[in-house]
Amino acid sequence: MPTLPWTTPNPPRPQTRALVMASRFEVRSLADVPRFFLKSLAAWRQVRTAPGALGASLIAQPLKRTFWTLSAWETREALYTYAKAEPHYSIMTSLRSTMDNSTFTFWEVPVEELPIAWPDAQRRLAEQRQSDAAAAEGAAEA
Repeated sequence: MPTLPWTTPNPPRPQTRALVMASRFEVRSLADVPRFFLKSLAAWRQVRTAPGALGASLIAQPLKRTFWTLSAWETREALYTYAKAEPHYSIMTSLRSTMDNSTFTFWEVPVEELPIAWPDAQRRLAEQRQSDAAAAEGAAEA
């Protein structure tokens, strides 16, 4: 399982809080994996220079068609600025047709708790997936 280890583009200011975002992406087929992986590397390069980025890591599970991202940001605005900037914005839009499932979760931590451990992020993502599934089931029944 290829992992890009936690990198710290910008050192956090002591005694502040960070917004953490974790995501899980599953592509539709094994044929989509190489394209998704290459595009994710371009987004990885971008995050390494993004203003407000406090840290990031990526796990690729190509045979499971699954990719995990974990990042920490000074503010929600810094995260959204990154997401709307190139190449990330074009990457997101170009990969939509290859996506099967996506899950996102957000939380805040004191910067002294960075880097975030992957087991914590994956637990939070599993909880978010369950919550999303329950909400979708409830909406379908309504």
